[in-house]
Amino acid sequence: MKASVAIRLSAMMFLNYFVWGAWYTTIGTWLTATLKFSGTEAGAIFGTTALASMISPFFVGLIADRYFRTERVLSALHAIGAVLLYFVAHATTFGAVYALMLLYCICFFPTIPLTNSLALRHLTNAGNQFPLVRVFATIGWICISLLIGFLAVERSPSQFLIAAGLSVAMSLFCLTLPETPPAARGSKASWRSIVGVDALVMLRDRSYLVFLIASVLFCIPLTFYFSFTNAFLNDVGVANAAGKMSLGQASEVIMMLLMPVIFRNFGVKAILCAGLVAWGARYLLLSLGNAGPGMWMFYAAILLHGICFDFFTITGQIYTDQEAPAHLRSTAQGFLTFLTYGVGMFAGSILSGIAVDAFTTTAGRNWHAFWLTSSIGSFAIFLFVAIAFKKRGTVTMAKAAAVEA
Repeated sequence: MKASVAIRLSAMMFLNYFVWGAWYTTIGTWLTATLKFSGTEAGAIFGTTALASMISPFFVGLIADRYFRTERVLSALHAIGAVLLYFVAHATTFGAVYALMLLYCICFFPTIPLTNSLALRHLTNAGNQFPLVRVFATIGWICISLLIGFLAVERSPSQFLIAAGLSVAMSLFCLTLPETPPAARGSKASWRSIVGVDALVMLRDRSYLVFLIASVLFCIPLTFYFSFTNAFLNDVGVANAAGKMSLGQASEVIMMLLMPVIFRNFGVKAILCAGLVAWGARYLLLSLGNAGPGMWMFYAAILLHGICFDFFTITGQIYTDQEAPAHLRSTAQGFLTFLTYGVGMFAGSILSGIAVDAFTTTAGRNWHAFWLTSSIGSFAIFLFVAIAFKKRGTVTMAKAAAVEA
């Protein structure tokens, strides 16, 4: 892979997650602390990310795979998203915020599988190279989290104005990316391909089916973390919560750099199980910690993010690309996004909001019970994978699909 291509792919990941991180972990604080929305309302708005992920396979499996170059689709989505973010920053009612966030997320969330598939199509050794490109997404998330925390805009709509400006920059940058023509150009579009049903052929592999079921279940407690950790830390008196949460992405950078070594020495099952155990431990630490003597537990929970995210999510993306037929790789990534960021996180968003309200009394929120339920759920999913996932292989894909002329 040419150095110029690697640089552009890395910058693409950096900017895409720079935009995402500007609002994703702090929107819950803005909704509950500033707009005074209930936990159920905040969870519903956070759930727009999941609804959008259910729609994103349309862009991945039809638009980018058949009709338009991927980099141009990315540019258009970010340009429209910038306009919508500007209006989000000025909305104050539940109906307006919900509608605008849904429209914005429909634009943004297709960019996640699109950037993954674009990068994978230009790599010559995905198992070794993808983690080194993908790590810049994490670096982007760290940088924007530190900036949001430094500017103290976690409770302010300014976070959306910042994201809007970044979206404009990302839209322009996408036009400089390597040309990535539609992989399935000229093929007949059908309802099966549009909704990603073609990827169901992969479910014949029992272990991959187990992985998909676990991924959906995993995203339920996962959403508890992303929806309300920032609000939780602010509520219990942790200063500069957004900045401290960026330590999680710092640990992710370290783990991302180690992933090629881990892939060579451990099987897919072992890596996935380790990630699930880390999630269970993380939630347990959040339930037991405090902003005083127990602050170390919060730090430990945050620093576990590298294992939590990389071991399950990144491994799952590469495992999916490895298992998918060459002509279905983009569709398979879209299908995985539909099930995880879509179905799983939608259920998690609704349940997390309900849980926050259920654990709220006149005396305040019972965060201990909130996080303890997440911990129990994560350990239960670990047991499911440990028992049902039979494949012992490693990440062995040596070469991604070539870009068609």
